[in-house]
Amino acid sequence: LSLFAGGLKESGTRDNSPVWALEYQHPLHENVGASFSWLNEGHVPGHHRDGQSIQIWGRTNVLDRRLSLAVGVGPYRYFDTTVSLAGGGYANDHGWGTVGSLAAAYYTGSRWLYQVRFNRIVAHGSFNSSALMFGIGYQLEPVAERGPQASAPRQLEKTTTDEITLFLGRTIVNSYESERDSARALEYRHGLARYLDVTLGVLNEGDPRLVRRTGITAQIWGVREVLASDRLVLGIGFGPYLSIDRYRTPVSGEGRGSNLSWIFTATGAFRLSRHWDARVSWNRINTNYNRDTDVILFGAGYRY
Repeated sequence: LSLFAGGLKESGTRDNSPVWALEYQHPLHENVGASFSWLNEGHVPGHHRDGQSIQIWGRTNVLDRRLSLAVGVGPYRYFDTTVSLAGGGYANDHGWGTVGSLAAAYYTGSRWLYQVRFNRIVAHGSFNSSALMFGIGYQLEPVAERGPQASAPRQLEKTTTDEITLFLGRTIVNSYESERDSARALEYRHGLARYLDVTLGVLNEGDPRLVRRTGITAQIWGVREVLASDRLVLGIGFGPYLSIDRYRTPVSGEGRGSNLSWIFTATGAFRLSRHWDARVSWNRINTNYNRDTDVILFGAGYRY
């Protein structure tokens, strides 16, 4: 698990912006890995863009496995807050691109590692960018020798049985003003297989002035236990969000809007005891009427 920060340059205008990313990387082989990243490209003029990427990595380990050199490529699903073509205000543009990366990671004698990475993003319908980032990472499983792991331990049991979680948190509208209000949610989670969960929930996004939504979420998840004690669980989920927005009256040029949106979530849960855990979830609500939001939730869960 790694956290990156650095600088970005837009290809067309040469404008600069800070950039940061959070990444989970999973070993598939001594020389192959896969990763999921949540990348924030900062605020270049007229654009506030971020998104998620899945990459496949090829790597070689040198200097007695102290240094790992890698190249990665994969799809990039972006969410861009930009100027509305209807005049005034903002718009939430969504699209697909490709991210290619060059990386070098130095492995210490412990689980900690240090990284430098260059990203090149080509985004269809949006701007292209180049970024240089520096990061610090932590290997989530015990290391028998210096360097990246060649494979991850195999789970024998399902990650989740059944779990009820009550959340409180914050809604942030994806606009230039980032209007905010409190949010709350209730979620039921059921484990289907070792690495597969499903959830059904109720989400109230509060009243950050541009939206006043309440709805039902249903998601399917990829999940995995990590750390030697299996006390930390990481997962990503996706699914429909059927809601009622009391402020859903789009302005001219925004489109009709719909009760059906999509929700994408990255989550982490830390098991405090046999039955209780603490969970944090970062939800991105993807609408078709320029009312995208981030909903950051902190919750207490009971497993049974």
